[in-house]
Amino acid sequence: MAQSNKHEAIERNVFFLIVLTLLAVSVGGLVEIVPLFFQTSTTTAVDDKGNKLDVKPYDPVRLVGRDIYIREGCYNCHSQMIRPFRAETERYGHFSVAGEFIYDHPFQWGSKRTGPDLARVGGRYTSEWHRTHLINPRDVVEESNMPAFPWLNRPADFSDVQDKMRALRQVGVPYSDEEIRTADATIKAYQNEELGGIAPTELDALIAYLQGLGTALRNVR
Repeated sequence: MAQSNKHEAIERNVFFLIVLTLLAVSVGGLVEIVPLFFQTSTTTAVDDKGNKLDVKPYDPVRLVGRDIYIREGCYNCHSQMIRPFRAETERYGHFSVAGEFIYDHPFQWGSKRTGPDLARVGGRYTSEWHRTHLINPRDVVEESNMPAFPWLNRPADFSDVQDKMRALRQVGVPYSDEEIRTADATIKAYQNEELGGIAPTELDALIAYLQGLGTALRNVR
């Protein structure tokens, strides 16, 4: 009876019930989250077997492309998380592992999949295919319900990319001083080699980001 009275007292006291609920959620969250900061598989670039992956921080063009991907809400329809089930791996490729995303802040795993998963889209299509698809998806996939993004064919803004790299370095992305200092030169080299001297557009930056997705595990079976 005394125990029942204690429960009743807690349930009738809204403030006390809120405090205890927050305490329970906080403790449960810490127990689940804190160990992840000390697991090799979530803090270093390794696959599910512990093999080293060749994962590098995004170069300036891909970094801007990733920001455009987030800005345009691509994550609302496309996940970047292949589950370890045959139905998933047969269609998309090797399942996603945490080590691939150690430099993603925030990561783009997600669970909403109106369109296909993009975790292994890098190198699957040509850059020209992506360009046509983004400007008007129906030109390459007749039944597509994806919206068109023709406005992306405009100059990309790289003015603050060095500040972005410095900010990301504060949360563990290993950009060197040299990489940050030469960001503009990296962008110009990209222009010369990939675009014939034409400054990268938002479309180019987004395509560069997409073409790098999942390539660290491309040959893993």
